[in-house]
Amino acid sequence: MLDTVAVENYRSLRRLVMPLRGCNVVTGPNGSGKSSLYRALRLLADSARNGSVSALAREGGLSSTMWAGRGEKGPVSLKLGFAGEDFGYAVDFGMPQEGNTAFNLDPEIKSEAVWAGPTLRPSALLAERSGRTVMLRDADDGWRNAATLRSFDSMLSQVADPQAAPELLSLRERVRSWRFYDHVRTDSAAPARQPRIGTRTMVLSHDGADLAAALQTVAEVGDSRALADAVDDAFPGSKVEILTSDGRFEVTLRQPGMLRALTAAELSDGTLRYLLWVAALLTPRPPELTVLNEPEASLHPDLLPALAALIARSSERSQIVVVTHAAALVEALRRQQCDVNAVELTKEMGQTAIVGQGLLDEPSWHWPARG
Repeated sequence: MLDTVAVENYRSLRRLVMPLRGCNVVTGPNGSGKSSLYRALRLLADSARNGSVSALAREGGLSSTMWAGRGEKGPVSLKLGFAGEDFGYAVDFGMPQEGNTAFNLDPEIKSEAVWAGPTLRPSALLAERSGRTVMLRDADDGWRNAATLRSFDSMLSQVADPQAAPELLSLRERVRSWRFYDHVRTDSAAPARQPRIGTRTMVLSHDGADLAAALQTVAEVGDSRALADAVDDAFPGSKVEILTSDGRFEVTLRQPGMLRALTAAELSDGTLRYLLWVAALLTPRPPELTVLNEPEASLHPDLLPALAALIARSSERSQIVVVTHAAALVEALRRQQCDVNAVELTKEMGQTAIVGQGLLDEPSWHWPARG
């Protein structure tokens, strides 16, 4: 489980060191930095797939993503990191070196570090990258040159030999398990409304196209009781039924007083979105971390208590971060029997800050030095 996430110089996140617990809800007014925090977490996950440099380039390069209020002198530096009780990781992006290339928007990875424990210390370092050189700590506490990487390759994705670097391999696979759900479609042409060929689906896809197969998988090999409870909490007396025909799966919802079940094409946007969250959060294969961006979108306010109960139940198996505009969802989560970490963001002088957090309140955090 992550204890801390840290961001420096990403959009409005001039310096943010945020504590995390099992169930976390991030709120704040429009423009306070919630979306930037969500994107920063996605960039960290991209590092494990060697996709963070291209993701930053798609945002327009470092010049577009750096904190706009930056005025101090020094090298351009965008830093991202996280830490838990067992491992920590940080990466520092900088401007590319001038050269004969058309890829001038691609930032370079200037430094990376992986360490044991929650705080970066020289004695805790397991792997360190400076420029293009990656050094690994040996069993006898010495250091050896493990690889020379290209400026756009992350050591988290490229240096993960099970014999030479088992810690990096373990950390990489854990980060790759992180899941992000952001504005899954529920319009009339949404993939989730269409009958689809179905196979056992342990993880709901990001577009929700395999919703029917994912719900059937939960019913057969997951927590069928939790599935029934989640649907009944939101729509009392109702139950989900999955129709199958020639290998195609379709979601239907049977409700009290109705002569037939409603098909996915007939469900309201809010009802369909809630069923998507049920499939995502009751996955039989829970990830290390699940991040939901504005899950309340298109939900009726009466569904927020049921959504909060679903999130709280999921947080027993997977660390959860919810980014939301809905104060009612925050309050509903606080009423659940789980340890909710409610973080309110604000913006002061163009810089995102955590309400009520002073310098002495934030978790201990140190960035790796550039070579």
